[in-house]
Amino acid sequence: MNPTAMLPSDLRQEIDACGYFPQFIEDSVALALGDEQVTSHLVHHEASFANDEISRHVTVIIVTGTRLLVVHTDDGPAVDALGRPSPAGRAITSCETIPLANLKQVSLSRAVSNPQDFGAPGSEVVETWLTLGWGTMRRMDLEPAACPDPTCEADHGYTGTVVGDDITIRMSAAADGADKVGRLVAFATGLQRLLGK
Repeated sequence: MNPTAMLPSDLRQEIDACGYFPQFIEDSVALALGDEQVTSHLVHHEASFANDEISRHVTVIIVTGTRLLVVHTDDGPAVDALGRPSPAGRAITSCETIPLANLKQVSLSRAVSNPQDFGAPGSEVVETWLTLGWGTMRRMDLEPAACPDPTCEADHGYTGTVVGDDITIRMSAAADGADKVGRLVAFATGLQRLLGK
């Protein structure tokens, strides 16, 4: 039996809707999932433009009863290991598996239009960010330390913060659609509740 046939139909439909090597992505997800059941999922397709090229990236996040799976698929290099052009192109997939017990942070940020009218027509969630942290990566934000004396010319070193930031997914109503923004919010709040148990 084809292992991708065991994936939930709504997950397959969302991957197919991205239009970006769906069979390859579904196979990668099925391989990582094994015989576990999907309890929730999120699919994010992102395209970026540089000069005359487009780069595509699909992230599939899956929650099972025991694990968080993060499957990334990107465009591969246009040349092979010997520097020869690869006319058919390439795609690269990777999967990170995190035991749910190791998930330390689930952060959801929302931006709304017309917040004074929230709950009424004309006020809606226009942008969302989901940040998941499990301790693999840290980001350090540094800036020169300031002195309250405006005439001071001494070097006061640096100040900053260290932030866990293993993955951040951003979706906006303009780029992804209001339904995708709603899916991200539902996925994030479900994961936050799961983390609190």
